[in-house]
Formats: sequence, C-alpha cells, structure tokens
Amino acid sequence: MPTDLTTLAPREKAQILAQALPYIRKFHGKTMVIKYGGNAMTDPTLQAAFAEDVVLLKLVGINPVVVHGGGPQIETALKRLGKEGKFIQGMRVTDAETMEVVEWVLGGEVQQDIVGLINQAGGKAVGLTGRDGAMIRAHKLKMLDQKDPSVEHDIGQVGDIDQIDPGVVKALQDDQFIPVVSPIGFGEQNESYNINADVVAAKLATVLQAEKLLMLTNIPGVLDKAGALMPELTPRRIDELVQDGTISGGMLPKIAGALDAAKSGVNAVHIIDGRVPHALLLEVLGNEPFGTMIRSH
Repeated sequence: MPTDLTTLAPREKAQILAQALPYIRKFHGKTMVIKYGGNAMTDPTLQAAFAEDVVLLKLVGINPVVVHGGGPQIETALKRLGKEGKFIQGMRVTDAETMEVVEWVLGGEVQQDIVGLINQAGGKAVGLTGRDGAMIRAHKLKMLDQKDPSVEHDIGQVGDIDQIDPGVVKALQDDQFIPVVSPIGFGEQNESYNINADVVAAKLATVLQAEKLLMLTNIPGVLDKAGALMPELTPRRIDELVQDGTISGGMLPKIAGALDAAKSGVNAVHIIDGRVPHALLLEVLGNEPFGTMIRSH
C-alpha cells in the first residue's frame, strides 16, 4: 500500500476520509488498548507511523491506551552487563539484578521514547508504571511445568496480576492525555514484578471495558501449521492449536490474555501485523478484516 498520499487527487483523499466516518462515529468516546511491541517499536518509520496513528485516534474522539513491551531492549541492556537472558515457557526468568534492568529499561528508556514519539506527533502522552496510582498489584507467578504439573519453575520476580485499578488511566484519558503503560507491578512488600505485557494489556482492556484490544506483533496474525493466516479463532480452536504445538512459546501468554479479554466483555480482540505501516488505522478505520480476531465463543 503506498504511504505517499501526495499523488492522490483531493477527491480521492476526501473519499478515503468519508469511508472512515462510520468507524469514527461507531468508536467515538470508546477506549482502545493497544499492545505495542516487536518491530513496530524498533523501526523508525514504523515508530513514526504508530505515533501518528495513536494521535489521530485521540483527535477523532477515541481513547487509546498504550501498553508496551521491550524484550529486545531488555536483552541488549542485559548483554551490556554480561548477563544472559533465560526463558522458561515463554516467560523471562527475572532475578533481582535482572529486575533492576527491566525497571530502568521499561519504565525509563522505552516508555519515555514512546511518550516522546507521541508528543512529537502532536499528542500529549504520559508514562506510567503499575506503581503509579497503585495501578497494578501483583504477586509472584507460580509457573507449573506444561508437561508435568507437579513441577514448579522458579522464574524470580515475574508477577501475576492480583488487580488493576484503572483510576489513574481514566483520569488522564478524561483530560485529553494518552496513557503509556509499562508492564511493571508491585506486591505487598512494595517489591517490583516484571509482568508479561500481553497479559497487562489484556487485563487493562478488561477493567476499562475497552471496545477493542489491539496487539501489534511481528507476524501477520496467528498462522496455522502451513503458515496461512487464520482470520478468526474460537476458544475451542485455540485449545486444539495449543495441543498440537501450533501456538507455543511467547505466543501462549498473548493468546491466553486475548481470550480472557474476549470472554470478559472486550468487544473485539485483534492480533495484527505491526510491521505494516499504519496497521492501527487500517484496523480501526478500515473495513478490511486484518490479522487474527479472537472470539469469545
């Protein structure tokens, strides 16, 4: 799709805008939670397109809330310290030193980069971690082995969400700000927890009763064994795909979170290709079925 619109005649531009009108009307005043990760976060052209999309959604009266990951950035920071990242069942093992790195990379560097990009595109973004407004309360995640549930893996300061209080997000939204949330939670003793960003996005979409949860990834959507895109997935089909290994690794928490959100009242959950420029606008304001939609039944 050509991103250079200078060659379009004014009439064609007007038609494009007119086609977006029903979607703008339908979603006006609604909240959309956007999980931002993968290439969309690291490629400068895609970063700029993402920031423009978020600002445009806000300007037409939709309330975007961004939840970001930062796996590659954490990996780079750990390498600089001579630490090797370890994963079990798609989750990062997080000892105390790794947790410090996670906090300054996610809550500092990555979050502030995204806030800066959105502000540069004309929006007013505000960065938050789960500590702000006591938003994300968590406890240590108990991870049971998938093959042998009697075995429990200790993955350190990785958190499971107890509850999300969306008060601070709602207050910012009502005041024309765009919240940018880092997936860090806190526990009973004020300890920090690294929480999977897909899980945070799904849970936040649920408590905000979002209209849509949009997960930007590095793939066109969920692919079957032959590599073909599956435009829709039901809970039953998801179970089959987990059983036969089609859905595995980092895709497991993503799909589990998406399914939870769909079952808890989020109207539409989409896994979309963040490598496509303006993927967000194509999904929200276009009538193309795009990526994979997760259904609740």
